[in-house]
Amino acid sequence: GALLALSKPPGLPILGRPGDLSLDALLPALRRRLGLPAELHVVKAPAREYSGLVLLSSCYHTTKKLQQFFTSARLRGQYPATYRAVTVGVPAEVEGEIRTGLCWRQHGDRAMVVPVLAPGRHSLARKDVKSTLTRYRVLGAAGGCALLQLQPRTAFPQQLQVHLTLLLCPALGDHEHSSRVGRVLGVPFFLTPETAPTRTQVLDEELLSRLGVSPQRLHHLPLHIHLQELVLP
Repeated sequence: GALLALSKPPGLPILGRPGDLSLDALLPALRRRLGLPAELHVVKAPAREYSGLVLLSSCYHTTKKLQQFFTSARLRGQYPATYRAVTVGVPAEVEGEIRTGLCWRQHGDRAMVVPVLAPGRHSLARKDVKSTLTRYRVLGAAGGCALLQLQPRTAFPQQLQVHLTLLLCPALGDHEHSSRVGRVLGVPFFLTPETAPTRTQVLDEELLSRLGVSPQRLHHLPLHIHLQELVLP
């Protein structure tokens, strides 16, 4: 019918400035290539850094109906989106939930998403902080890494990356938040954003060797979070 599904590579933004490469800029060419009579709209897509499922529609009413469904499903306590992630480290529990407040905070000349572990009622009411929840399950583990299933019940920028750092298992290729997980004698612990400046993710030599990546090329390693499944009404 009106729906079209694609698989997006990591690093491709949904929207971009005129002249920049983005999914939105590619839609007219995609429409012509497929010979579709109507223009395409983005129904649901993973964030720029993520890879995975992109849902497009050639019907405006279908787009709005599905977007409303995804929003109302989360409000009803359902989990319409399922992600997979490769993490550096294995969670202590095989499955569980990560609950925390999240907010934007200015740090120097850049804004960053930080956890607020015990948000006050007033900050939540003013929407300075958003209460967030992600359900996770370990699907497998090897070599100090794990494959996780992630199901966010809320939507906040970089929610999955921050939640994984709170598990002390940052996503592979997370050069934004992984510095918040430190280690002493091999035991991980959480560092506040103020004490852990953003830097390229640090990996041990064994993992670098298994990945076939040199330390000099590590900053090119993409974020290993993938939107795998969307539930439709």
